[in-house]
Amino acid sequence: MSQFTILLGGDLVATPRLRAQIAASRVIAADSGIRHAVALGVVPELWAGDFDSATEEHLAEHAAIPTARFSHEKDKTDGEIAIDIAIERGAKAFVIAGAFGGERADHEYLHLAVAMRMAEDGHDVLLTSGTTEGRPLLPGRASFDYPPGTVFSVIGFNELTGLTLKGVKWPLDKRLVPFGSSLTMSNEVMSSLDAELEAGRAMLIAHLPEGAR
Repeated sequence: MSQFTILLGGDLVATPRLRAQIAASRVIAADSGIRHAVALGVVPELWAGDFDSATEEHLAEHAAIPTARFSHEKDKTDGEIAIDIAIERGAKAFVIAGAFGGERADHEYLHLAVAMRMAEDGHDVLLTSGTTEGRPLLPGRASFDYPPGTVFSVIGFNELTGLTLKGVKWPLDKRLVPFGSSLTMSNEVMSSLDAELEAGRAMLIAHLPEGAR
């Protein structure tokens, strides 16, 4: 099994869609991400981190789960440590659950950057809170399973060259999108979302409508 779900400490709604996405996954929890295990109905094979955010209740409830403890004075976040362990265990695809929201905006931004690096290294990556999903968008073609009515944005990490979006309210055809442009904010899926990018790197952020979660 090459898909791993990494449980992070951000916001998470245990939707039917998310449960289906992780059904075939091995699971690793990163510190306070363990709090999502019960809601998702999963038992992580490992609980990793410095445990500075784990409560006594968490420790008692999940005492049977093997742990990998690290010093608080480390040079990686608990989430990145969990991802590295998953890669060592053969992970090819990831669902990073609890990647959005939470108390630390800097951690949320880092999750986007880490996911981009992972995608460039050849991993399939989905960031999710259950209601919001993020997908790295790199040069090439990609199709997405979002239903009509899904609001999405394409956030460029640099200048985007030749961006094409089809099946959406505001289509684009090989468009140059300057870095920092809001041109690709708040679009909407009309039929099926297909994207193509000639050069650059971006993150597609989709906000799932009620009926699609």
